[in-house]
This record gives sequence, C-alpha cells and structure tokens, in this order.
Amino acid sequence: MSHDDFAFEPIKGLPEEPPEGEHVLWQGRPDAWALTRDSLNLGWVAGYFCVLAVWRFVAVVDLMPLGQAVAASVPFLFLGALVCLILAVIGWVQARATVYTITNRRVAMRIGAALTVTLNIPYTKIASIDLDARRNGTGTIALTPTGGMPVGYLVCWPHVRPWHLSRPEPALRCIPEAGKVARMLAEAAEAQIAVPEVTRRPASPATLAAE
Repeated sequence: MSHDDFAFEPIKGLPEEPPEGEHVLWQGRPDAWALTRDSLNLGWVAGYFCVLAVWRFVAVVDLMPLGQAVAASVPFLFLGALVCLILAVIGWVQARATVYTITNRRVAMRIGAALTVTLNIPYTKIASIDLDARRNGTGTIALTPTGGMPVGYLVCWPHVRPWHLSRPEPALRCIPEAGKVARMLAEAAEAQIAVPEVTRRPASPATLAAE
C-alpha cells in the first residue's frame, strides 16, 4: 500500500491554505541529475577515484606484470562507482522531497529528506535575486534576505547558495528553465513591492473629541 508522507498538505509544498488574495504562480523541484552533479560534486568525486586508480597503476607497473598492475588498480574504479551511485541516490531523494513554490506574495521552500523544513520568504524580505544558469537550461536562483535566515546553512543544504556560510542565502537549486522562472519571480516581486501598504492606526484623543 502506498503512503504519502505529505498527504496532510492542503496544497502540495505548502503547510497551510494560502490567505485570501494569494495564488500559486509556479511550482517545481530540482532536476535530480543536476542537483547530484552540482551540489554533491559528482564529477570531482569520480575524477578523484580515477586519479587514485591511475596512481596505483603507475606505482606498481614496474613491480609486477601488466595484467596484475591493472587488476591492482581496478578496485579503486569499483569503489568510485559505488560512491557515485550513493551520491546519485542521495541527489534523487533530495530532489523528490523538495517542492519550490512561487506565489504572488512569497517564495515557499519545502526542503529536507530526513528533517523537513518549510521556509516562507515574503518578497518584502528579499534584497536581491541572483541567477546562475547552465547551458542545459537548469540553474540556481539565490535569494538574498534583507535580514538573516531563520535556520542555518547546514539545515538548508543543499538548498542554499554555495559557500555563503556566514550569511546563508536560500536558493532554488538546479531547477529546469531557470531563466524563465527567474523572470517570473522578479516580476512577481516587483509587483508585490509596488503595492502600497495600508496601516490602520487608532484615532488620537483630539480626533475623538472633535467627533
């Protein structure tokens, strides 16, 4: 029997119904392969084990026959393949557990495979939006908050801008059509910020007396 851990969500990716006047503009999740490649550094890990295999071969080729030297190097390649497979599974699980939501008022990020956290970032709390696009169309949209993030870098990783440890910036990591999504996000933020905020204040005693 299938079981949905997020069946309690009234709208996928949101912990509660949006307030009146708010509506969803876009929802998506990271591309699993791009997330594994960029956030888990799959290429660097694979290259590391290839270098180990070559180093092992060069170190023993003068001490034993060629076939034995190759056999002594192959275990590093198998170990590297196993590590890369584990990273690919981690990337897939992270991507499947993530839902990014853009509404006309905020960005919501449901993130975390083991510890699920939902970040709600109103447009009024975003200082800037930065796009890091790749040639294949995927990319990362980083949000610079006007204050600080309520949770730390490690809690939000990999859904943060890489290497910004002291002032973490939440990020929509490795999403498809990142350029299109970034334009939509910028337009929604500009429209929301341009809306004047009406503040209701209590009447002063002089005003009440005049009435």
